[in-house]
Amino acid sequence: MKYKWTIKTLSDIADFNPRESLSKGTLAKKIAMDKLQPFCRDVPSFELEKFSGGTKFRNGDTIMARITPCLENGKTAKVNILDDGEIGFGSTEYIVFRAKKGTDKDYLYYLVCSPLVREPAIKSMVGSSGRQRVQTDVVQGLSIAVPSIEEQRQIGGILRALDDKIELNNEINKNLEQQARSLFKAWFVDFDPFANTMLSDWKKGKLKDILKLKRQSIKTGENTTLPYLPIDVIPMRTFALTDFKPNAEAQSSLITFDKDDIIIGAMRVYFHRVVLAPCDGITRTTCFTLAPYNNEYLSFALLCCDQESSIDYAQSTSKGSTMPYAIWEGGLGDMEIIIPTPEIAKKFNEIVLPMLRQIQNSYFENNRLREIRDALLPRLMSGEVDVSNLDL
Repeated sequence: MKYKWTIKTLSDIADFNPRESLSKGTLAKKIAMDKLQPFCRDVPSFELEKFSGGTKFRNGDTIMARITPCLENGKTAKVNILDDGEIGFGSTEYIVFRAKKGTDKDYLYYLVCSPLVREPAIKSMVGSSGRQRVQTDVVQGLSIAVPSIEEQRQIGGILRALDDKIELNNEINKNLEQQARSLFKAWFVDFDPFANTMLSDWKKGKLKDILKLKRQSIKTGENTTLPYLPIDVIPMRTFALTDFKPNAEAQSSLITFDKDDIIIGAMRVYFHRVVLAPCDGITRTTCFTLAPYNNEYLSFALLCCDQESSIDYAQSTSKGSTMPYAIWEGGLGDMEIIIPTPEIAKKFNEIVLPMLRQIQNSYFENNRLREIRDALLPRLMSGEVDVSNLDL
């Protein structure tokens, strides 16, 4: 119960930037700032590099960006990619939190993510514009009402269960994406249909022979109830959208897309963002949308656009323009491909499209889980939701 909680400073329950020994030149796992995903507990990847400096940490430590805009964007994670006793390192722009005795590691991570710590940390930032940093001593001195270790574990367990489910969905999606790409490679990359005279009905062509460019613009000021998709939430090298923004009055340079359109970033830096639209929506002309002439070619066409060779081709033929027509005509649309028969495309689609649907469903489920987690987080950390009698 809240009245049993004890007021402590954050430095009473956590060590800040704990000292670790890692000799210069030692090969170790590095977690770069760009590896952290916004408001995501788990570290998705790391690099093996020789240590030359930076913050050091162990598994179970919490790392929080201390520089703008990374902190505001939610770059805080719980280290989970190290072995027992292993030391990793990362950006000098991290603050490392390590739970002291009597503090639960999961509870500490979620506490650091909560408004109780995030908001004062952001307000404490000082420095020149664009390079402001958190004042660590301010965070260390924050007064926090801390529950018993038993309640800490209960609070951490509730929130951990939600993040565990999110991570499980992510792992399933990665597996499904790998299977889809492997099937495409086996059916259409490693296989030469022209070596078999029985398959003479396959043909050589271009990507624009199976896909059409759509240009459905919205007038400035026109109202729409469709969800808005900004380019920055299209994931890299995946097939499903992770986020939409609430609809708003349309501004200039907006286009609509339909369910099952293929959406591609229309700038060189965004060509690797290729997704299948899970619903109707709107986006900016910094994306362009494609639709198959024959729906049985949908999965084949999506995987064609997703290939590294296709992304390289789009980048090599682009002339700096972000106009969809310029990128498509004389660019990606003219990429030469081998086109299977409608029967083969249909069989491939029957296998792969359910995988794509499952990926989409998992991403939408993850969004709902995040909403639940983010709604519970401040209430659990403030004691508004009493967990003392829960049997977990």
